[in-house]
Amino acid sequence: MYGAIIGDIIGSRFEFDQGHKVREFELFTDECDITDDTVMTVAVAQALIEAGPDAGEAEVKAELIRSMKKWGQKYPVAGYGGRFIDWVLSEDPEPYGSYGNGSGMRVSAAGWLYGTIERTREVARWTAEVTHNHPEGVKGAESVAAAIFMARHGATQQDIKEYIVREFSYDLSRTLDEIRPGYYHVEDCMRTMPEAFTCFLEADSYEATIRNVMYIGGDTDTLGAIAGAIAEAFWGVPVGIIADALPFIPEDIRDVISMFRDIVDSLDGGRSKDDPYKENLFIKLAAQEVMKTRSSEDLVTLVSQLIVRINDDGEAPTPMTDVNNVMSQIDLSSVVLGGTFKLDQDVRLRIAKLTDGSGRRWVPLFTEDSEVAKSDASGVIINMPIRNLICEGYNVPDVEGVVINPFSECVQLDKEVLKVIVEHIE
Repeated sequence: MYGAIIGDIIGSRFEFDQGHKVREFELFTDECDITDDTVMTVAVAQALIEAGPDAGEAEVKAELIRSMKKWGQKYPVAGYGGRFIDWVLSEDPEPYGSYGNGSGMRVSAAGWLYGTIERTREVARWTAEVTHNHPEGVKGAESVAAAIFMARHGATQQDIKEYIVREFSYDLSRTLDEIRPGYYHVEDCMRTMPEAFTCFLEADSYEATIRNVMYIGGDTDTLGAIAGAIAEAFWGVPVGIIADALPFIPEDIRDVISMFRDIVDSLDGGRSKDDPYKENLFIKLAAQEVMKTRSSEDLVTLVSQLIVRINDDGEAPTPMTDVNNVMSQIDLSSVVLGGTFKLDQDVRLRIAKLTDGSGRRWVPLFTEDSEVAKSDASGVIINMPIRNLICEGYNVPDVEGVVINPFSECVQLDKEVLKVIVEHIE
């Protein structure tokens, strides 16, 4: 959901034709905020989670109405349309035939929670019909959810374009340069969905998608939410952008995002909630950004992610050196599953150090098992608190510091950087 929510936040200060239709601008300023796009995206996500993956139409719609009313009343001045506010405050809300673009901006969760595109479109249709039951409103929701589903499952941008044109008859023939001159703030699906798709189709990253939105202008927060949701499914959202957006996202909304991510992980066969390395993904992504940009801003983001993981008692898989060579004396072929064995002396383990081409020694920080597998590490590998690895790199005199994922796009953190981390951990 970060893709939709961050697109909303960035676009919030440019809606109602307040921007200058440029791609070069500061992503986040004090003028940014969440709008109804974020609130309703979270409301729909929570409703679909509560209903469960196999719920029928009546159950899903009941949860949607309950959740959308709850969140709408919790954030009553987020920028809703007049008819929607009446719906939120009604004791017995009924759909009102809307074809506004609100059906497309709030639907992104449906693109992640289901196993087939048919089921995805079915639930997306229900999310629209509780308010936006006009055929164009329904089409807006279904098309966004379908694009997200396809992006997650390996479809190319051309695949997605062809499907959207074939299934929903949107005209995606115009380029952004053709759209831009006459485009203005408009809130119906017919003049929002094609433009949002084109912002994604002419991009090569999440950030480029969002900058395309501001380039054409219009209802920029909603365009940002729609195009950003699809772009997240296709490329992901850079961890630096997520870090910059977090101060604008209220804690109760962050809680729903976290719950949603855990559920998507389990549905996709990803890491389980008990995986001690799950949240290390943010460290890995931040390190990759540092390698790509070499910027001080991205280094600050990486340091921040390390501090967060340390304070959350995060762990990393760590190869250990068997100092007194005790483990090599064990005949593992004689050990049966569930059996035990006795050692005549204590095992002394030490964090294995790596030596670079200049002969300098480093403490390795592997973010996950697959990173360890890229090395020639053998023997004992344990779950080590990241705190211990950072402190080892900082305190041991004969090492230079810590190297993150040394056999991938590695980042070396010397003692000067580690000092900042050590001073900020609890």
